[in-house]
Amino acid sequence: MDLPFLNAYLDSVGVPNFRKGCNFAAAGSTILPATATSVSPFSFGVQVNQFLRFKARVLELLARGKKFVKYIPAEDYFEKGLYMFDIGQNDLAGAFYSKTIDQIFASIPNILVEFETGIKKLYDQGGRNFWIHNTGPLGCLAQNVARFGTDPSKLDELGCVSGHNQAAKLLNLQLHALTKKLQGQYADSNITYVDIYTIKSNLISNYSRYEMEMEMAKDKDKEGKKLDSE
Repeated sequence: MDLPFLNAYLDSVGVPNFRKGCNFAAAGSTILPATATSVSPFSFGVQVNQFLRFKARVLELLARGKKFVKYIPAEDYFEKGLYMFDIGQNDLAGAFYSKTIDQIFASIPNILVEFETGIKKLYDQGGRNFWIHNTGPLGCLAQNVARFGTDPSKLDELGCVSGHNQAAKLLNLQLHALTKKLQGQYADSNITYVDIYTIKSNLISNYSRYEMEMEMAKDKDKEGKKLDSE
C-alpha cells in the first residue's frame, strides 16, 4: 500500500508527524474499562477520549495558520479518513484467569455495548469509514495453549484450547451483528467487518501450504503442541 507506519499518540514529544494519521492503540488494552489488574490502563474508552483531545488540538493548531500544516491532518481528514479497530481479544483472554466460560459468554454483550458507545462517539465527531477486525483464534495462542491446554480433552483437532476459541467465535458472531446494525443506523457511513478469525485459522490449519512446516515443527518440539505463529 506504500503507506507509512502511523506515529503513536502517546509518543507525541517533539514534533511527530501525524499528517497521515495517528495510532491510539496500546498493547494489552481492553474494550471494557481498565481495572486494578489490567495490563494496560488505556482501554477503548480512554483511546476514544484521546482521539477527541487529538482532534480538538489539531483544529486549534490549524486555526493558528500554516505553521503546523505539514505535521497534522487537514480538517476534512477526520471525515474522509479510515478508522481501524483491532481490540477485544484481551477482554476474553484476561477473563479466563478468573471466570468460568459461561460467565465469559455472558459478559460479551457488555463488551460490545462499550464498543458501540465508542463507535457512536467517533461517528458524532465526523468519522464515516470504519474498518473493524474481529478477534482471532484465541485458543491457538502459545500462551493459552501452555497455560490452559495441559488437559488434552480441552484441545481441538488443531491442538488449540477449544473453550477460548468458542468465546472468540461468540464474540465475533455478536460483533458481526453489531456492525450490520450500525451500518443500518448510519446509512452515510462505510463499515467493513474483517474476518481475522478465519484468516488466522486457515493459516494454522494449512501451515504447510504456506511453507511454515519447519517453524511449526520447532514450536511443536518446544511445547509438545502445535502453536499459533502469531
